[in-house]
Amino acid sequence: MEDALILETTFLIDLERELARGGDGPAQRFLASHAAHRLFITPTIAGELAAGTSLADRARWAGFLSPFRVLPITGDVSWEYGRAFRYLRQNGAMIGGNDLWIAAVAVANGVPVVTRNTRHYRRVPGLDVKGYSTDG
Repeated sequence: MEDALILETTFLIDLERELARGGDGPAQRFLASHAAHRLFITPTIAGELAAGTSLADRARWAGFLSPFRVLPITGDVSWEYGRAFRYLRQNGAMIGGNDLWIAAVAVANGVPVVTRNTRHYRRVPGLDVKGYSTDG
C-alpha cells in the first residue's frame, strides 16, 4: 500500500502522552510531516493499548484509536507470521509474539512500521521500518 503507515505501539504511546500533556511533540510532528499518509494499526496494537492503564476506559481507548484504520489478520498475514517466525528462530533472533504479528501484518500488506524500536523490527525479513525518535 503506497502512502500508508502502521503506527506501532511505542509511537502511539508517545502520541497519547503528548496529547495528554497538551503540547506539541515528536510524534505529532512526525504525523504532520506525513499528513498525506493513511494511518493504520493492527488488532495486536489495539489490544496492547487496551491493556495499558492510560487508555483503560473503553470510550477513551476507542476515541484515541478512531483516527486509525485496523488492518486485519488474514491468511496472508498468518503465512507471513509463520515465515518470519521460522527465519527468526533459525537465526536466533526471535522477537516478541505481539511484535511478530505486527510485522506480519505490515509485510503482508506492504506497509512500513513506524517505531522507536528499529533494531528489533529490522530483524524481520522484508519488513520496511521507519525510525522514529523522541530524542533531540
